[in-house]
Amino acid sequence: MADYVYPPVIFVIKNFWRYLGLRFDFQGQEHLPHRGKSGGAVLAINHIGYLDFALAGTAALPMKRYIRFMAKKEIFDHKVAGPLMRGMHHISVDRSAGSSALAAALRALRSGEIIGIFPEGTISRSFEIAELKSGAVRLAQGAGVPVIPVAVWGSQRIVTKKRKPDFGRNRFPITVIFGEPIFIPKGADVAAEEIKLKEAMSNLLHQAQINYPDETAGQWWAPVRLGGTAPTLEQVERERLEHLQQSQSKSKQDNEDGEN
Repeated sequence: MADYVYPPVIFVIKNFWRYLGLRFDFQGQEHLPHRGKSGGAVLAINHIGYLDFALAGTAALPMKRYIRFMAKKEIFDHKVAGPLMRGMHHISVDRSAGSSALAAALRALRSGEIIGIFPEGTISRSFEIAELKSGAVRLAQGAGVPVIPVAVWGSQRIVTKKRKPDFGRNRFPITVIFGEPIFIPKGADVAAEEIKLKEAMSNLLHQAQINYPDETAGQWWAPVRLGGTAPTLEQVERERLEHLQQSQSKSKQDNEDGEN
């Protein structure tokens, strides 16, 4: 497929990285398949900040590969972001009609494209690997392509959920590591393969964290495991359940008020 939008977007993003003064440590790009019909792969990327997709995409550029990301439909509906997303051949995911996104992703993979997915489904505020959804494994298995675990670290310091963005020239170190491809046999148990993928992603993330040049003790952007003050996975889950209960209670109260 022709790429007229991706190159100028990359130009803008690279200049944005220069403005921020980011210090990159990209590893494992050799694990990305070469372009062509046999070059399809699913990238399973951890999610810690809003710029993870752009950083993972930048890390893949030395291999001359563009990543097609699966993203929620609301982004494609935006009057500015939407045309850019479509122009870069990313894939819109409508949660009320997920089968169309799945079909589009399978077609792209079988034609040799690399599809980027955040299998945690949302940003992990604990900065640990949260529970994975099975989409990455199912796509790789269905298309007969490998799934490649990817770890991003440092992006949360720029902009992440429930924190004020920091777009100053702080020269944050950014690590992106591509792991070895995992091939999912046809007929393999999806749940078991998902456990393997999560372990591979966790190992890469720990590698990135251990070798990170900045001190993590007492930092909001580091997990408790490394002496940071980020909420734990358990705390985040409790907050989610409490928010869900409050939303359900409010909805119930609104319905009762409407009946009276």
